[in-house]
Amino acid sequence: MNNTVVTTILNFIGLVLLQVTICSNVNFLGNLNPYVYVIFIFLYPIKNNRLLFISLSFLIGLSIDIFSDSGGVHAAASVTIAYVRPLFLKFSFGAAYDYQAIKFRTINFTQRTVYFFMLIVIHHFILFSLVVFDKSEMVLILKQTLYSSIFSLIICLLLTSLFNKKET
Repeated sequence: MNNTVVTTILNFIGLVLLQVTICSNVNFLGNLNPYVYVIFIFLYPIKNNRLLFISLSFLIGLSIDIFSDSGGVHAAASVTIAYVRPLFLKFSFGAAYDYQAIKFRTINFTQRTVYFFMLIVIHHFILFSLVVFDKSEMVLILKQTLYSSIFSLIICLLLTSLFNKKET
C-alpha cells in the first residue's frame, strides 16, 4: 500500500471515531453538534478515482448512521456533497482546480473557509431536511442548518489548522 492509501484509511477511521465518540455527544446550546467527519470529503485528493471517492463518502456517512442510528441521513448528505464537490472546487479555486494543482495544505484561509462553508451548508441542509422531513418546519430546518453550519465550520477549520503541515 502506498502512503496515500494508508493516510486515507487512517483519516477515515480517525474522523469516524472522533465524530461518534466526541462530536456526536456535544450538545452545544442544547442541540448543536459539530459534524467533523465531512473533513474527509472536503480534503480527499482531487486526482483520485471519482467513483471510489463517492463510495467512500457513502461509507463514511453510513458509518456515522450506524453508530448514531439515524437511518441513512448522513449517507445521503455525504454522497450529495461528494457529488457536487467539483463545482465548488472550481468556484473556490478556479484555474488551480482546472489544472488539478490544488494542494489543500497550501491554500489560503479565505479560500478554505469559503469552500468549507458552502459544502457544510449544503450537507447540513440536506441532513436536517431529511431528519425533520416536514416542509412546514422549514424555519426550524434553516435555523438548525445555519447554527450547526457555523459551529461545524469553526471546528473543521480549527482541526484542519491544527493538523495542517505547511509545505515549504
